[in-house]
Amino acid sequence: MAHTRHDTMRRALRREVAGTIGLLADEEDFAAMRRYRTFTFDDHETYLEQVESLLKTLASQGNHTTIALFDPEEFEEYCAETGLDPDTPASRTRFTAELASGGPTVPYEGQPLADLVPDLVDEAVRQATWEYATVVLARAGTCATCGEDIGRAAFARASELITRALDASRPGTRHLVCSVPSHPETLLAALHVDVQADGRALLDDQEALEFATVLAVGIATHRAVGMVLRSSAEGTHDRVQGWRMNGGRLHPLNAAEVFDAYCTDAISGELVAPESGVDYCAAPDIEADVPEGGHTH
Repeated sequence: MAHTRHDTMRRALRREVAGTIGLLADEEDFAAMRRYRTFTFDDHETYLEQVESLLKTLASQGNHTTIALFDPEEFEEYCAETGLDPDTPASRTRFTAELASGGPTVPYEGQPLADLVPDLVDEAVRQATWEYATVVLARAGTCATCGEDIGRAAFARASELITRALDASRPGTRHLVCSVPSHPETLLAALHVDVQADGRALLDDQEALEFATVLAVGIATHRAVGMVLRSSAEGTHDRVQGWRMNGGRLHPLNAAEVFDAYCTDAISGELVAPESGVDYCAAPDIEADVPEGGHTH
């Protein structure tokens, strides 16, 4: 009787344990891991099928599992720094635990792996963008003229510009996208806001922080920032407006410029077909009376 009760308690405890799986999302990373003798998978497609099967089994047992991107290069560096043998399951497990504590993860909620992987990649890109932008602002230094912290001033100005661009005077949804040229890849950030009838703006605080940080990088470094706002409200066409950084300040685009900017891919430069039911409108001047933080002077 006591043995049965102990088994029941152990099963209950297992359901309380959260787990993380380090996923080799693409074939190149999978191929890199095959050099290790203890990594026993031969085929990437079969590997993904086994991972998905495991996720379903764990979920059926009431276990919560998150997925992290497993990067073979980072794993090799981690093993070199910690003195671990990379060719052991235990080392891979420890590295995955490190990923769970600080890296990008996505919870498994029964979705197909084919849907989960793009979300995981997006999360990894978002976190990498945030980390890079934060470092750029931290290293911006102080203004030689006035001694002001350039990164802090740029962030404060970016926050004010975002508030003005969103315009909470009318209810509806706002989707703001910012692109900042960088090397090796353009920095992108997006912010979704729901404006209530009473003027309250509902948004994700972390998303807003990341968006302001990316915009602040463009302000602090005088890069050619582009910012586009799409506003939606029930019973009306969506409205698209935009701004472009020039001389350290965001200048409003006219309707034709907005059309060109919105119908051109920010990264590839290729034309994108315009959408029906969308009005491309001139943007307001959101820089009026905004202090020139970020040291445009």
